[in-house]
Amino acid sequence: DISHIENTDLEQVKLFFFTHYAPNNAILTLTGNINYDLSIRLCQKWFGPIEKRNVQSRKLPPEPIQKEGRVLIVEKDVPSTALYKVWHIGPRNSPDFSTLDLITDLLAGGESGRLYTKLVREKKLFSEINAYLTSDIDPGLIFIHGKLMKGIDIQHAEEAINEVITNLQKRNGIHDEMEKVKNKFESSTVFSNTGILNKAMNLSFYELLGDAGLINLEIDAYRKVSREMVVEGTRKYLVPSNCSTLYYKSTRKE
Repeated sequence: DISHIENTDLEQVKLFFFTHYAPNNAILTLTGNINYDLSIRLCQKWFGPIEKRNVQSRKLPPEPIQKEGRVLIVEKDVPSTALYKVWHIGPRNSPDFSTLDLITDLLAGGESGRLYTKLVREKKLFSEINAYLTSDIDPGLIFIHGKLMKGIDIQHAEEAINEVITNLQKRNGIHDEMEKVKNKFESSTVFSNTGILNKAMNLSFYELLGDAGLINLEIDAYRKVSREMVVEGTRKYLVPSNCSTLYYKSTRKE
């Protein structure tokens, strides 16, 4: 539903712009083969005359801690039944973030991930399945969702996901997988910082987190994640009381 966009008038757009698009609410990042003095002069020329504004910081109340599992069942005329599971996690600058990111890579880091290997290739319960986490400044979520093969009971499929998560809490067999996902993260991070635009965006984001220098510490943070940290992170966050589940059932006849 985009009616809220269609019903927006010009005055509302102006109000939003002048409320948020202010120099004292912005981060300017310059990258590339540039002349420092010239760059500063041009920044002063184009941005210097813009006056700062009274930007009101948003102070939203935190969501109450979830203490028991939640389940929602929806039935629709969709091509296939899908299962969605989410768990609460901390913000992007949480000490656990790198551990949780590697956990999702272990679960769904391509076709070698545990979820795909066990539930798609071997047991053929899902036609596709994925796991990832949000990178929000505020507390975020870990997602696992997949589309079921025809005729598969959704509760049986959910039990299979839970079994994969439980097995991840065992230290045996994690070492080789961890080295693989760490190497993959390092190569993708290095590659993402080779382009001028990506480097500027990454620097801006880390500055928004509080320190642009964090861009140089990210790989080390992931390298320091141990098997024990993965086990502890799985036991701390991927638990039934912290999980919300959606059964999105197809009503179409097979």
